[in-house]
Amino acid sequence: MGLHKLKIILEMIKFEHTVFALPFAFMGAVLGNIVVENAWPSWAEIFWVTLAMVGARSAAMSLNRLIDRFIDAKNPRTATRAIPAGLISVTEVLLFIVISFAVLFYAAFQLNDLAVKLLPLAVFVLILYSYTKRFTWLCHFILGVAIGFGPLGGWVATTGQIDGTAMLLFLTVLFWTAGFDIIYACQDAEFDKREGLYSLPSRFGIANALLIARGCHMLTFIGLVLLYVSASLSIWFLIGVLISGAILIYEHSLVKPTDLSKLDVAFFTMNGILSVVVFTFTMIDLVIV
Repeated sequence: MGLHKLKIILEMIKFEHTVFALPFAFMGAVLGNIVVENAWPSWAEIFWVTLAMVGARSAAMSLNRLIDRFIDAKNPRTATRAIPAGLISVTEVLLFIVISFAVLFYAAFQLNDLAVKLLPLAVFVLILYSYTKRFTWLCHFILGVAIGFGPLGGWVATTGQIDGTAMLLFLTVLFWTAGFDIIYACQDAEFDKREGLYSLPSRFGIANALLIARGCHMLTFIGLVLLYVSASLSIWFLIGVLISGAILIYEHSLVKPTDLSKLDVAFFTMNGILSVVVFTFTMIDLVIV
């Protein structure tokens, strides 16, 4: 596979959007080790967490594009994606998926036994998500589970265990992801309904779906507040939580049932900023206190 083909694949999977999940994975790794061991994780652990996250997301996104290639070809919004447009072959994408999973597995084996034991579950969810829109409107929450494994995996990577605070972080990211994925799915509501695909917007309408997304993000905010209490964090983390709440409010102000023109800003920009803000204020909290 040449560099040109690799560039096409990285564009296809929006590699730059790894910023969505990576800060939360780092947060899980650092916060977990501080809470459990009262020590900072090693740079080697952070390196393997990074590699595992990149491998997992690359494999999952490539699988999604591969599995959905016939659906994408029918949708005017996605017909120009690399596979339906003929810019890259199925064989080349499969090769990239195998390499990405190999990176994930190798990184996990450099960490601890629990990280290795959780691999089959993580891979199962990563594969399952791409099929869920064919049979359940809960697909957004399955994606939330997949992305939530990022911070949970980071926690496991440095602590070798799972506790209540780790699960709270997992659930917070789950609802954050489900919320923004519901918003994103609004643009395909009519197409999904016509093709018999499942999503909250196609099942309950865009207005109701946006209300559910707001509910998910209210749970995200509550989760962050509870995390502040559970992990005994300071005012610095709480400031980050309040900023994140303001970002979520602004995100929802950008999208309306009758106007989705600012959806890309709400989906890509605001959520990328939110994850960085939460991680940054977590680090400020841990360094200062």
